[in-house]
Amino acid sequence: MAELENPQAIIMPRVIRLLSSLLERVAESNDLGRRLETGHGGKISVFDGLTRPTISVQSYLERIFKYANCSPSCFAVAYVYLDRFAQRQPLLPIDSFNVHRLIITSCLVSAKFMDDMYYNNAYYAKVGGISTREMNLLEVDFLFGLGFQLNVTPDTFHAYCRYLQGEMLLGSPQIIGSTPKLHCCSGTEDESTHQHQLAV
Repeated sequence: MAELENPQAIIMPRVIRLLSSLLERVAESNDLGRRLETGHGGKISVFDGLTRPTISVQSYLERIFKYANCSPSCFAVAYVYLDRFAQRQPLLPIDSFNVHRLIITSCLVSAKFMDDMYYNNAYYAKVGGISTREMNLLEVDFLFGLGFQLNVTPDTFHAYCRYLQGEMLLGSPQIIGSTPKLHCCSGTEDESTHQHQLAV
């Protein structure tokens, strides 16, 4: 009833909170690893910013949900895409310098693949606080980084959702080799893809 009286009140889907919590922990862990390295040996890409954005991951995801009008399932699929991207691009760990650009790009690609109606790249660029040219470059790099593997089976979708819920119940990331994982469940997709386990 309060939502009807106050049209500004938007109920954020639970997936926003779950995903932001996980991505923040992974980024913080990789930031620590980056600081411990002598000279940043990681791959510099179009996703890397010169400075850390001042907006939190959760606020950024909430902004995307509020203005881009993606369905909640798009955020779960965006999570699958981030996992696949990190698996295929091990020299580009998710950290505070690239997590926002990776989020806006994975949400854009997910919305285009999942939703019947979605906004164009220029609109997403405004929502994400970047230029349209940069949004276009990020999308192309992301798609090539994924190897254009965009299909997500229902089993995979549900496995990722269960993993996010489990992470929230545990309250901390699963630790393997002292590095938080974005995804540790081993579900198979279709014959054209293999099992994915994200180690960032």
